[in-house]
Amino acid sequence: MELTLKKTTAKKLYPEAPKWFQKVLIETFGEDYFKKRDFTDIKTFEDACEELEIYPTDVFNANDCSDEVAYKKLKVIAKAINQGWIPDWDNTNQQKWSPWFKLSSGFGFSRSDYYYDHSDASVGSRLCFESEAKSDYAATQFIDIYEQFLTIKK
Repeated sequence: MELTLKKTTAKKLYPEAPKWFQKVLIETFGEDYFKKRDFTDIKTFEDACEELEIYPTDVFNANDCSDEVAYKKLKVIAKAINQGWIPDWDNTNQQKWSPWFKLSSGFGFSRSDYYYDHSDASVGSRLCFESEAKSDYAATQFIDIYEQFLTIKK
C-alpha cells in the first residue's frame, strides 16, 4: 500500500503528528518546510501569500479598485504576520494592536495602539495584530500598501 500526501496536508498534520511521523514528513519534504518562520521574514505581499499557501492572483480581481486591492493585501499580510493568532472580540482583557498613521502633512507611520475594553474601527478589526511589535512591523514594512488603502491620490 502506498500513501500519497500533498505538501500542504503534510504541513497541517506536522504539529500534532507523533515524533515518528514527523521524522517521515521531514525525510519526505525537508526540514526547512516545517520550520516556523519569524513574522519579520514576511517582507512582501508575495511572502505573506506563500506563508498562507495561497496564490497572490486569487486575492483580488480585475474589478477591484486600488483601495480594495490594498485592503485585501493588508488582510492577507495581517493574517500571515499574526501566524494563526485570531483576535477574541469577546475577551476584553486581550490587547489587539493596530497601527496609527499621520495624515496631516504627507503620510507616515505614527505608532501602534491597542484597545481591549471597547471597540474602534478606525483601521478595521481584520487589520489588528497580536502584539505591538507585529503592528509596528506591518506598518513600517508595508507602509506603501497602507497608504494606498487609507488615502485618495489625485
